Amino acid sequence: MTVGLRLDEAVWGLLHQALQLYRDNPRATGHLRHQLARLEQPLRVAVAGPWRSGKSTVLNAIMGEEVAPIDGPDGSGVFTWYEDGPQPRATAYSSSQPPQELTVLKSPTGMRVDLVGWREGELRDIVVQWPTRALRQVTLIDTPAIVGADEHGRAPVMDRVLRDADAVLYLTRDGRGTDLRVLESTRDSRVGQAAPVNVILVLSRVDETGGGRIDGLLTARQLARRQHRDPRVDALCVNLVACSGLLGLAGRVLSESDFAALAQLAQVSREELDPHLLSADRFVRAELPVRLDTEVRAALLNRLGLIGVRLATTLVRTGCDSRGKLAAELIRRSGLTELRESISRFFVDRRDTLKARSALAAVEALLQAEPGPGTGELLSAVEQILAGAHEFRELRLLAALRTTRLGFDAELAAEAQRLVGGDGVGLAARLGLEHDAPVQRLWEVAADAQWQWRNRAEDPLLRLAQRRGAQVVVRSCEGMLAELAAGGR
Repeated sequence: MTVGLRLDEAVWGLLHQALQLYRDNPRATGHLRHQLARLEQPLRVAVAGPWRSGKSTVLNAIMGEEVAPIDGPDGSGVFTWYEDGPQPRATAYSSSQPPQELTVLKSPTGMRVDLVGWREGELRDIVVQWPTRALRQVTLIDTPAIVGADEHGRAPVMDRVLRDADAVLYLTRDGRGTDLRVLESTRDSRVGQAAPVNVILVLSRVDETGGGRIDGLLTARQLARRQHRDPRVDALCVNLVACSGLLGLAGRVLSESDFAALAQLAQVSREELDPHLLSADRFVRAELPVRLDTEVRAALLNRLGLIGVRLATTLVRTGCDSRGKLAAELIRRSGLTELRESISRFFVDRRDTLKARSALAAVEALLQAEPGPGTGELLSAVEQILAGAHEFRELRLLAALRTTRLGFDAELAAEAQRLVGGDGVGLAARLGLEHDAPVQRLWEVAADAQWQWRNRAEDPLLRLAQRRGAQVVVRSCEGMLAELAAGGR
């Protein structure tokens, strides 16, 4: 929340100023009107990353259904947009033909799209409408693999991701090298440098961490926490999450027949079963101590992977004695719960902020690409908005509080997180009160919080980073008091 003019209001005004400046330029005005329209549309979240980083699997896990990937005619990926709709539907877009409806083939766990008849290179985008709660507030974009990055990390796919998406889940196997250079290349603008708040970095395929040991998921989460404390990584994202999309998806679509097969395997002791789980070929083709058809074994392998089968059978032996219990534990251990929570807190709850950021970036790019009389003034206006946008500072503080690097104790960190909107952006949620709390109570709690955090902001015994964090909390409290004074709740 911004004290004074809200960020989205300031950006709306900037877009109209730019429209006036470029009124004789049809291409520019069309681009600006498109940005205005995007402010009213659902948040766009792109799932991006290099080849075999697990993008489509993570997207399916988030949605809870197997709808991706949709590959182009030559086996390559296309930009595939998943948005909410009353019934399954897919539309193909190309640069040379009008939009064309595609045949959607529904399966028990999701869908497939028929691309017969399309030639290599024809498809530009596919828009899929799919009825699911996961898409009520966001549009998810499955992107082609990021390849061909230059020495500075520039990659054509990522350039388009930054133009078309408001937020990015960037999947990486190790969070180093080329992946960091790609993300660093997104900060070569005023908006990119001032507001690096639109990326969640995901350590993906973490079920393969630790040489296939079932405690590899815990190791991956510990690695993610250490990496997020790296200043180079911290400067590029608001959170870093370790997630196995494969196990998360398995938990979300696990069937009773899947559980029954795993329960059969779990009847065999670990010592006797483990030798059969050393390779996919041995598990599918060798003779097992229990009777399990080859097709069933192959299906389990496809659903869970070898590590997942090991983990699932161990969980069944140790108390997950129903499909529901096993599914819930697979989801928890996969890291999917933390990823979805991060998407909700950093992206969905802040959708107006992130859409405003996208519009700011688009205006800046246009002003730099087509300079002329008056563009200098608008670039100054962009910088002024960035300098005054408290919404961006809240997001950065939330990220800092999650890594514990500020040094606040657990109770203070939790209070700061709540006050800056980490538990919900409504007034009652920020103040830790019931949603129907009376205005007078909201006022009292907000004023008390402002006073206490102002004392911390002015305490010379605190570290500079802690005082600056406290200043952000103070301004959030001021914003709440201003909203209450204006008649808000």
